[in-house]
Amino acid sequence: MFLKDLVFLIICMLLLVICVLIGVAFLTLLE
Repeated sequence: MFLKDLVFLIICMLLLVICVLIGVAFLTLLE
């Protein structure tokens, strides 16, 4: 159960990082 939660946490963090990178790239392209 702990391993499942750990994998879920890692996936959430990866998605968050990807969203931030996309947001930064989008803002850079707008300027």
